[in-house]
Amino acid sequence: MAGSVQTSPGFAITPSSVKATLPSNYITNFDFLNQYLPDTYEKEFERYGNRSIASFLRQVGAEMPSNSDLIKWAEQGRLHTKYVSCTSAAAAGSDTATWTVADAGITACNFRVGQTVFLSRNSGGTQSDKAIITAVSGLTFTVAYYNGPGQNIPVSTASTAFVYGSEFKKGAAGMSGSLEAQDDIFDNSPIIIKDNYEVSGSDMAQIGWVEVTTENGATGYLWYIKSEHETRLRFEDYLEMSMVEGVPAETGSGAIAVTGDVGNKGTKGLFYTIEQRGNVWGGGNPSTLADFDAIIQRLDKQGAIQENMLFVNRNFGFDIDDMLASQNSYGANGTSYGVFNNDETMALNLGFKGLKRGYDFYKTDWKYLNDATLRGGIVGGEVNGVLVPAGSTNVYDMVMGKNAKRPFLHVRYRASETENRRYKTWITGSAGGASTSDLDAMKVSFLSERALCTLGANNFFLFKTA
Repeated sequence: MAGSVQTSPGFAITPSSVKATLPSNYITNFDFLNQYLPDTYEKEFERYGNRSIASFLRQVGAEMPSNSDLIKWAEQGRLHTKYVSCTSAAAAGSDTATWTVADAGITACNFRVGQTVFLSRNSGGTQSDKAIITAVSGLTFTVAYYNGPGQNIPVSTASTAFVYGSEFKKGAAGMSGSLEAQDDIFDNSPIIIKDNYEVSGSDMAQIGWVEVTTENGATGYLWYIKSEHETRLRFEDYLEMSMVEGVPAETGSGAIAVTGDVGNKGTKGLFYTIEQRGNVWGGGNPSTLADFDAIIQRLDKQGAIQENMLFVNRNFGFDIDDMLASQNSYGANGTSYGVFNNDETMALNLGFKGLKRGYDFYKTDWKYLNDATLRGGIVGGEVNGVLVPAGSTNVYDMVMGKNAKRPFLHVRYRASETENRRYKTWITGSAGGASTSDLDAMKVSFLSERALCTLGANNFFLFKTA
């Protein structure tokens, strides 16, 4: 039975011991002008470990230069045509029928005379028919059924139709008309990301008694070193989070109204793109094989990429571990699953790195989704994980004018022969070695201009609570 730690009764946070001697027996005023000094831990304690969350894009993508305010690429469309909203006015038993295509966005039926078509009822029954197309006009196509009793599908029943071949009589003319291949064109725009840190010349020369501790190993007693480094770390995190969380500014939005169409335009981040062109799992984590089967069946209808990475938060990771453990006959007791022999001298491994079921799925924790100051602190509508296909894909690069192999997920940054805006940093002022102005300070500026390209977004999955 599921349970949780109750908040009441709680735990004590006040000392239970009592100071028995007089307060005057203790030194409380540690004034550095007197003869008494406290014991000090000079080195700062790293109680939150490595606080940076930037790692996701470095693991799954690449960075490439771009020369424009707009990045465009073409992705292949479907090879075969399928209409899922077709109806016929002919009654069951008819030898011929005219079908009308009502799919959204379709302006003309691209079936051709002589092609053979498979027709299947969408719901409410299992009737289907096979026929040959005898005429095509606008959004309609006329068929003659191969079935002796005629049409099986009832009149005016929503059905699906796709071509499976063709048939022509001896000596007949060839196929009339041809089909032109079409691509889906996608684009994204880079955004400019900035930050800075400023410290006065006097503070740069001020020694402190606390020794600096930073994620890059820098040490010393000059506090501005720590502040500058944390600004740099924060900026690097922003570079990744902007690519993940970014959304385009919609027409009439306040962001555009502030500076006009030239200014705050936004960018299409990973989450936004998957919600628009990918796949979304809602209502909690998939935690059973049936849930994963539903995901796999959707992937079958998309690109069917064999290897996929699952970047998940802690709860989602536990759900996957529990699901895989339950497949073992002793999984409920957590004693025997895994490819190892348990004994009393080893720690029991209760986690899994992945699974294979139709496709290969490799699981890893995503720190961004666990960090309490970021997505880890979101209660409602949170993102629990994302599925990213591994490998690369061929696309037609509009700038290069040729086919190029690109990772499914990669960053394009602005660069040319004279300017590289991937990660710019510079120092201004008159302190810290800079001599650019009479400002008695050192100002460290950071800048980047970049956009995320999500190729084949139909192969991605976003896992959400709601």
